[in-house]
Amino acid sequence: RAAEWQLDQPAWSGRLRITAKGRTAFIKLEDKTSGELFAQAPVEQFPGIAVESVTDSSRYFVIRIEDGNGRRAFIGVGFVDRGDAFDFNVALQDHFKWVRQQSELARQAQDLEQGPKLDLGFKEGQTIKLNIANMKKKEGATGNTRPRPTGPGGLSLLPPPPGGKSGSGERPALLPTPAQLPGTPITDSLLSWPQPTAAPAADVWGDFAKASG
Repeated sequence: RAAEWQLDQPAWSGRLRITAKGRTAFIKLEDKTSGELFAQAPVEQFPGIAVESVTDSSRYFVIRIEDGNGRRAFIGVGFVDRGDAFDFNVALQDHFKWVRQQSELARQAQDLEQGPKLDLGFKEGQTIKLNIANMKKKEGATGNTRPRPTGPGGLSLLPPPPGGKSGSGERPALLPTPAQLPGTPITDSLLSWPQPTAAPAADVWGDFAKASG
């Protein structure tokens, strides 16, 4: 109980600092002017015997100090401000929370090393099938395409409509094929020009029709 201590006449006053080395935290009592070390308490577990709270105050604690030669002593420390006592608690809790996390990570890493290795290699004769979007053409599909029929002059002709009849029930009239002049190939540019009207052939049967009988 802190009420049993001589709070009005403390044996020593100074500053308290918490440092850490590895998994051990050190509570250091130092002179507030020169920084000379007065005493220190190594803490390997919190809560634990190295740091204990009193039962009648949140600002006072009992810590176990060591001199490095195996000698130990329990002393009472207290903070004037309640906020400093809160920071003292939080600093120790944060350190040992980090210690627990490191221990858990080390244990998980050890379990992975001791566990069975995951073999991702292909066994002999094993295959894998991949379904890739927009690549569903079967083999040889490109060879089944038929070229469109080509008309005179290299033009592509469209096939007739299904049924061979138009909407009126009559067969559509076929476009006349342009006459080709001797020795002159038909080109795309010639097809768009108006074709000259052929001169009517001479009536070679005129005299025969006029003959009597």
